[in-house]
Amino acid sequence: MKVVLIGVGQAGGKVTQRLAEYDYDMGFGAVQGAMAVNTAEADLQSLDIDTMLIGRDRVKGHGVGGDNELGAEIMQDEATEVMDGLDAKLSTEAEAVVIVAGLGGGTGSGGAPALARELKRIHDIPVYVVGVLPGRDEGAIYQANAGRSLKTVAREADSLLLIDNDAWRTAGESMEEGYKEINDNIAQRLGLLFASGEIEAVDDIAESVVDSSEIINTLRPGGMAVLGYASAAASEDAGENVNAITSTTRNALLTGTSVPNVVEAETGLLVVAGQPERISRKGVERARSWIEEETGSMQVRGGDFPLDSERIATLVLLGGVERSNRIDEFMQRAREASESKQQHESEAKEAFVNEELDDLF
Repeated sequence: MKVVLIGVGQAGGKVTQRLAEYDYDMGFGAVQGAMAVNTAEADLQSLDIDTMLIGRDRVKGHGVGGDNELGAEIMQDEATEVMDGLDAKLSTEAEAVVIVAGLGGGTGSGGAPALARELKRIHDIPVYVVGVLPGRDEGAIYQANAGRSLKTVAREADSLLLIDNDAWRTAGESMEEGYKEINDNIAQRLGLLFASGEIEAVDDIAESVVDSSEIINTLRPGGMAVLGYASAAASEDAGENVNAITSTTRNALLTGTSVPNVVEAETGLLVVAGQPERISRKGVERARSWIEEETGSMQVRGGDFPLDSERIATLVLLGGVERSNRIDEFMQRAREASESKQQHESEAKEAFVNEELDDLF
């Protein structure tokens, strides 16, 4: 699946660069172009992909300080310039635009939905958003931002693929190590997904080809989507890998999704990656049928993707997911954070009300 990536905000820029690097290193050729947009000049300087600074007149290159309303305003004001920069990368072969953003920061959470709306107004190809949710320990303002942004992005984008920072983070890591691992995981999983829909990405031909239309149809219900992944050692004999395929599929859906505890969905896509001679068609079909039963969806597609590896890797993409306990828990934290922020602002204003003093402003 040929895509053009645009990272919005600090997290969005870093993940976009890692995605482009992974696609290049693997030789897939699914990423047609990559660009990062930010209001903070310092966050763009470490990136090797094309960059664009926005909001120069408003924030002087210093970022929006977590203010996602300001981030949205700046993106709305400069969306034409951003899309002009993107147009140079949008060839006639591009099948989707993928916006990548951290939903906790001001530029990403405010700018991503604004840009998605403008892109959909101009272009006929799907506009997807990969939204990274902040972890529990990342502060109240990030929770509040993400809660507001999540609902808006889900409405504006053709589909919102959610990734929870807490889902792919290992206990005991430093913050820098944790973010690097999360970015690597996102790149590997999304990179394989895009490549599996790009037939030219590999020399071998899959027995049951997954093309870009399968990914697009899986994401067609809109709303929220999640991606699961798991891998296991594979035998050289395909017949002995039936259990490996079914067990990795179970792990991908039940313990390896980008947002934990999401099962019910309108659509699904199963991609089994590995050496073609090691992939069992019986295993793929059994795994696909199990996903249908587990999700309650009658629209689960399945196929394989040739990959030079001695392991079997399984990707499970779910579209139109139902609200899970994890998402409900997150939205509750976002509501509490928003209420706490409003209360703090109200108390701060009351502290400056004193009839004996003139207003300073």
